[in-house]
Amino acid sequence: MIPIQTAKGTFRVWTKRVGNNPTIKVLLLHGGPGATHEYLEAFDSYFPKAGIEYYYYDQLGSAYSDQPDIPELWDLPRFVEEVEQVRLALHLDSSNFYLYGQSWGGILALEYALKYQQNLKALVISNMVPSIPAYNKYAANVLMPAMNQKALGEIKRLEAAGRYDDPRYEELLMQNFYIEHVLRMPSAKWPDPVMRGFSKINKKIYIPMQGPSEMGASGKLAAWDRSAELSKITVPTLAIGARYDTMDPAQMQKIARQVQKGRYLYCPNGSHLALYDDQQVYMAGLIRFILDVDSGHF
Repeated sequence: MIPIQTAKGTFRVWTKRVGNNPTIKVLLLHGGPGATHEYLEAFDSYFPKAGIEYYYYDQLGSAYSDQPDIPELWDLPRFVEEVEQVRLALHLDSSNFYLYGQSWGGILALEYALKYQQNLKALVISNMVPSIPAYNKYAANVLMPAMNQKALGEIKRLEAAGRYDDPRYEELLMQNFYIEHVLRMPSAKWPDPVMRGFSKINKKIYIPMQGPSEMGASGKLAAWDRSAELSKITVPTLAIGARYDTMDPAQMQKIARQVQKGRYLYCPNGSHLALYDDQQVYMAGLIRFILDVDSGHF
């Protein structure tokens, strides 16, 4: 447990180290906001045998960490400072610090790099575009028109009525959206780490920041856009996109092209959780990037 100083007091966040490698230490930033590290446990089957040291970490407000009911804490700049405090506590620096962020974690990783990249050895942005307005546009113009329109109409009616907790809303999303774009497996076969991580999402963080709808973002992050600042990133950067993702893979390829030292990993069979539904491609490409940076061959 690492103490985190905030304007509202000191709280603790949970971390767990796996492995030992003095030159490769990967800090994993989970999605949500407000999910948990648990859905990232797929790395246990790949990173140890590659000799990669990595850190699970539940951000403040997530299940294994303190969960203060203080709305002012759910703010992107404060989360960036939290990551910096975690880095210092774990003694990570530019000789070994790989920062990995998936989904919301990708926003957080990119924001961290724009402020603190002098502390990084490399950056990984997985399944996250550099612009929420672009994400919303893709959802409206590409994903929604391809859905079952009758189901979409019912989803929108439930949203208009504010019935986000209605079991029917979850059922419609699972059948018409989640198994197409979040994790391309029958819902009954979703892996246990995914179910555990998602079942514990802290809605007191998720809804203010992301918004209540799963069909786009409408919370505090709705206007977030770092597209124009990608060229400021000088550390080796891997952007991971997937064909069926909720995020436009072309936008993730854009990250790799516009940072100064970028690489793009495309998962042709993957969705938002390509680390599960295109696992071999995902893990092989990610591990190759990490080892290439470590060996100086990037």
